[in-house]
Amino acid sequence: MDRVIWKRIWRTLLVLFLLVVFVLAVIYVTPLVYPFLLGWLLAYAINPVVNLLNRKLKVPRWLGVALTLVVFVIAMLTIVSALVTRLVVEIITLSKSLNNNIDWWRDQFEYIMDRPEVQNLIEKLTSFYQDNPNYQETINGRISDTANLVAQTSTQIITSILNGIVSIITSLPNAATIAIVVLLAAFFISKDWTRLGQRTSGWLPQSIMQSVSVVWRDLKKALFGYLRAQFIMISITAFVVTIGLLIIGVHYAITIGMLIGLVDLLPYLGVGAAMIPWILYTFIYGNVTLGIELSILYGVILVARQTIEPKVLASSVGLEALPTLIAMFVGLKLFGVLGLIIGPVSLVILTAIHRANVFRDLYAFVVRGPKT
Repeated sequence: MDRVIWKRIWRTLLVLFLLVVFVLAVIYVTPLVYPFLLGWLLAYAINPVVNLLNRKLKVPRWLGVALTLVVFVIAMLTIVSALVTRLVVEIITLSKSLNNNIDWWRDQFEYIMDRPEVQNLIEKLTSFYQDNPNYQETINGRISDTANLVAQTSTQIITSILNGIVSIITSLPNAATIAIVVLLAAFFISKDWTRLGQRTSGWLPQSIMQSVSVVWRDLKKALFGYLRAQFIMISITAFVVTIGLLIIGVHYAITIGMLIGLVDLLPYLGVGAAMIPWILYTFIYGNVTLGIELSILYGVILVARQTIEPKVLASSVGLEALPTLIAMFVGLKLFGVLGLIIGPVSLVILTAIHRANVFRDLYAFVVRGPKT
């Protein structure tokens, strides 16, 4: 009996040790090999097109891979260039229009300052300041501290913006190098896709390959489904916002629609992070009609999302709402905002491992030992 218990303890420690090694390998090895992982994902994505060219049109596989990657790169560069050009043009135009808003706020400030009530308040404060010399030093100190705080905050903001610009510029060569490595990795992996798959299958036992196959099938459905669902929801949001703004007659509708579509990625906040302040601003500015129109558009977006999102997520990911919410909360507590993505992804991985009976097999290994 003691011998059986010691064997179980030994196998448990072995499983825990391998789990720790795997986690450490993911943490420390992933930053070194992630371009090749991205290359593998790209090769997986283009593989159906390459197979079509190879089998149907009899194009050599290496040439089919090269042509597909060239078309992919050209398409991505074209799309990004068009979007950036459009964004730059509209942002420049939008920045010029800000002068009108600044003039309006200045006029409003002068109007408020000229009101009799405000003038009386200023006179009372001035009299209090002059009649109480004991408080003057304290008041001057508070004003000085506030001015220093504003100056310091402004300096930090400007410094952060400049550092961000410098960081982006200096990272361009590294990004270009990574992009080249990813494309080369995708080329060689896709070119030898079948041979690499057969070689990998020969390294592992058949039982492990079956479990890996089940896990990968679920992960492929869930992870790619999650990305697909997010892309669909962002596209729907951007499309509805853009069409709505065009109907309303708002300038820069395309730029604003794209930006709000990206803002929709923000957890909990979503479209409201952009629409609500904009609606409040229009009412404060005095443009009640635009405020009402934007409120109606925001309501349409909310109804559309509440109607479509559950169906999209259910069909694409296959996760229940409550476990997903728990995973998001745990991820938020452990990893911050990024955990809102890490949590559901981890839940997807654990669910896939469970469906592949990996936990059952590990338990059987600990209790009964390896299969003979």
